[in-house]
Amino acid sequence: MASRKMIVFPSKNELSEAIAEYTANLSAKFCKEKGLFTVVLSGGDLIDWLCKLLQPPYLNSIEWSKWHVFWVDERVCSCDDPNSNYKLAMDGFLSKVPIPNKNIYAIDKHYAADGNAEHCAVLYQECLENLVKESIIPISPKTHYPQFDLQLLGMGPDGHMASLFPGHPQINVTDKWVTHITDSPKPPPKRITMTLPVINSSSYNLMAVCDKEQAHAVAEIMKHNKPLPSAHLSAQVENVWYLDQAAASML
Repeated sequence: MASRKMIVFPSKNELSEAIAEYTANLSAKFCKEKGLFTVVLSGGDLIDWLCKLLQPPYLNSIEWSKWHVFWVDERVCSCDDPNSNYKLAMDGFLSKVPIPNKNIYAIDKHYAADGNAEHCAVLYQECLENLVKESIIPISPKTHYPQFDLQLLGMGPDGHMASLFPGHPQINVTDKWVTHITDSPKPPPKRITMTLPVINSSSYNLMAVCDKEQAHAVAEIMKHNKPLPSAHLSAQVENVWYLDQAAASML
């Protein structure tokens, strides 16, 4: 697994520009090498930071038709619910680029609206399994879990990533690709999430963290090696952390 790299940017704007460049470069690399690009999104501020991709030189140079978009975690709610990571991404980013709708893989709308977290997790894993069969997602020969090209992640003030929270058992799940949680300490309580082995099987993982509220957790991981969920982040090729000055203020 790749070792952790950290880059601190003077401002959110420069961090956002760097995320756009990093994502665009990997899109070009994978589209050239294998004809498609699998990218996994998270929620929070990430979508705002990705909006630099909606500007030149990226908007008209990226091969959007070759993108396949997934979510590392999702709130179990309808797709038009304000809590939905799908809605956040669609409203702020995905609806503004020409990615085919069939290449955007949301959780099952029916069971999400019904609040059935366990069934949503099962169905999302089945979706991934079908895409493995279709050769959209490869299986990592090293880990034997699905290997996405890039996961774009964020971290909460408690050190959680995806919906893997401190003190909750989901961080230890290894027999599933997607699991569920019904007692998330951060509302809403019902969520599904990719498991840690899947996250760490990605070719590239980028963790983007901004604001002073996250500074303590950043320091706990980077300086004190505290085993918070985000501390377990790795990748097959590269694991990089992008921080703004505020998030790095306690290092």
